[in-house]
Amino acid sequence: MVVPRVAIIVVTYNSSEVLAGCLDSMVNGREGVRLSHVIVADNNSRDDSLAIAQKTEDLPVQIVEVGRNAGYAAAINAGYQALPTDELDAVFVMNPDCRLRPGSLAVLAGSLEADATRGITVPQLINPDGSLQPSLRRRPSLRRTVIEALVGGRLAGRIGNLGELITDPKEYERPRAAVWATGAAMLISVVAMRQIGLWDESFLLYSEETDFALRAADLGWGLWYEPTALVEHIGGEASTNPMLASLLIVNKVRLFRMRRGALAGVVFYLAVTFGEGVRALAGRTTSKAAFWALVRPSRRVKTLAN
Repeated sequence: MVVPRVAIIVVTYNSSEVLAGCLDSMVNGREGVRLSHVIVADNNSRDDSLAIAQKTEDLPVQIVEVGRNAGYAAAINAGYQALPTDELDAVFVMNPDCRLRPGSLAVLAGSLEADATRGITVPQLINPDGSLQPSLRRRPSLRRTVIEALVGGRLAGRIGNLGELITDPKEYERPRAAVWATGAAMLISVVAMRQIGLWDESFLLYSEETDFALRAADLGWGLWYEPTALVEHIGGEASTNPMLASLLIVNKVRLFRMRRGALAGVVFYLAVTFGEGVRALAGRTTSKAAFWALVRPSRRVKTLAN
């Protein structure tokens, strides 16, 4: 039996509170694969993130310093370009607030091997308390966006297939194909990565994984979900941080326009702006920030703090 050759890229930015736990989880998470490289791609951290990475002894850690807070995609690209990809089968990209459960990488790698059309495999994400963290998405569409603007994404997700986010726990009980998934943890075939190309760094944060998965699908590469591969993900900042929330929404609108054109993009923009405006009037701080970023381009985030 051939053991899959895997590398990990973990993106850090002032991640000292979570990085040690992330790295520790790789020791058992790598069971069943040959983990040759752990790239810590650092976006100019000012805390102890690099010191924590340097002290790690049980893993083949290599630090790649991006030099500035260039975003998730840029750090992934920098880490990928530092790897000897000819010696690898797949690359696992992850947030530092993720924890691998034992054997999770082997399950994901096995799924890639099982079907030559699969370019990306993703695990079941769980919250720190062990509960399901919905992570799979349907294709963005005007109909779903209008419905979500009227009733909210969470409620829409519970009504058939109306919402983009898949929220029904039963949908997470079996392996399945998905259009895209949260980019906090995903294994990418090196063969697929070569064809898809690098991640789009212009997104900074959010929608870069959507763009990557959709570009993969354009080339015939599928995204596959494996429920027996478990990864704990803390996450949640975009739901509480106004700046991150506005960046998420603006990038979502921008990506839709890129893929569907100006006319559909305008309708999409109006629907999203209406939804965020309604929630802003109801007192939601993150929606207020998103609304003003949509209607006043000068308020949009173009660079990340260093």
